Amino acid sequence: MPGSTSERACFGLFLLCWKILDFMNAISLNHSNKKTINLTVFKNDNGLCFNGRMKFEQKVMSTNTGKIICPDLEQFKNEDNNQPEVHWYKECKPGFLEDKRLLLAEGENAVLIRNVTVQDRGNYTCRMVYTYMGKQFNVSRTISLEVKEKPLQMQPEFIYPRNNTIEVELGSHVVMECNVSSGINGLIPFWQVNDEDVDIFDKTYREHFYEEGLPHGLAVSGTIFNISKVKLKDYAHKFFCHFIYGSQQFTAYIKLEYPARNIQGYLIGGGVSLVFLVFFTLFIYKIFKIDIVLWYRDSCHPFLGKKVLDEKIYDAYVLYPKNRESCLYSSDIFALKILPEVLERQCGYNLFILGRDDLPGEAVISVADEKIRQSRRVIIILVPEPSCYSILEDESEKQLAMHSALIQDGIKVILIELEKIQDYATMPESIRYIKQKQGVIRWKGDFSERSHSARTRFWKKVRYQMPSRKSGSLSQLHLLPKDLNNK
Repeated sequence: MPGSTSERACFGLFLLCWKILDFMNAISLNHSNKKTINLTVFKNDNGLCFNGRMKFEQKVMSTNTGKIICPDLEQFKNEDNNQPEVHWYKECKPGFLEDKRLLLAEGENAVLIRNVTVQDRGNYTCRMVYTYMGKQFNVSRTISLEVKEKPLQMQPEFIYPRNNTIEVELGSHVVMECNVSSGINGLIPFWQVNDEDVDIFDKTYREHFYEEGLPHGLAVSGTIFNISKVKLKDYAHKFFCHFIYGSQQFTAYIKLEYPARNIQGYLIGGGVSLVFLVFFTLFIYKIFKIDIVLWYRDSCHPFLGKKVLDEKIYDAYVLYPKNRESCLYSSDIFALKILPEVLERQCGYNLFILGRDDLPGEAVISVADEKIRQSRRVIIILVPEPSCYSILEDESEKQLAMHSALIQDGIKVILIELEKIQDYATMPESIRYIKQKQGVIRWKGDFSERSHSARTRFWKKVRYQMPSRKSGSLSQLHLLPKDLNNK
């Protein structure tokens, strides 16, 4: 401490100056450390824990391991210079770290995602508690994660051809295309014929290369092979398309073939012809059915060696109305003269006609019953006007014939009209039934010799309904007593 007054005054002045200088230094130091900060307060979006304008953008590649980093957290160390604990949320919801593909990176304030997929994109929020001068503050950052798909690395392969065969006409213009798909640009396919380039093999061939990009890093490379006019030699070769990938060469080919004949037209034509042939055959058969059946009987039946085993004696029993002497018109001529002339003498059939083949004094009913049973057919001759005929005499014989034909023996009945009958109401019900079932044969001839030929249409219809003709022995035996009676 200075002792004199002057020394004390000097020392006081020195202290005053020192304080002034220290105060001025303090003022200067405080002025240099001041900073201006513009503070803007954002509200969170409705229902979210962040504001959409305050997001950080991050991108990762699919199929890789991605990392989500919480930014700017290194400046928020606590008073012990340690990083605070960080909590993570996805779309403001906790618990997404339960996925086994996700892992917290220790000491990095980051989340690792193994085998990233497009489902991992979204908004991730990292939140921590920061302590400053004894007070706690919430600090958060929101990261918008975008996942980019990684381009596919695929083995190049042929799209077309795949060892194809195409049909082309001789002399036609053909354009063949070879396409290769890959994730590699600059892959050039090329054509060869017999291990030679196309322009060397034939100067008329043309080849054009092209390349086209596709999404996701894919590309299609191709080459067009143009044959202006197909020649005969082109059918003998295979046109190979090659491309080289690494140390391997891949090959596919196209082969030309003559076009197959269009058999569809032949099938349609053949089907139409077959249908026409069937209908034509049925039409011809319907018209000439009787002639065909009679021809078969006359031509083929004798060679078959078939014998009649039904133990029948007569081919037909003839039932006709007996004419009264007062009537001019007579059915006797037809039944006793014309019918035997054609069926017996010309065709060889054996007939039984009551009034010609029975013996005098025999009972008509007994003879008729016996002879109908021994016959294969019953021929009933019908006339339009019954007033001239013996109704009572014919009725019993007709009833026997109908009984045997329809009920007992099942003998087939042949109805012959000598004239057109307009009304069958007066006929027995059995006659009407047979007419409705199989019809009648109407006699349109006269009594001249011209109508006595078995080749006329009427007699063909009768012969068609008669049984197949037997050998001539029975008819010859039957003719003997008739000839003796005529002598």
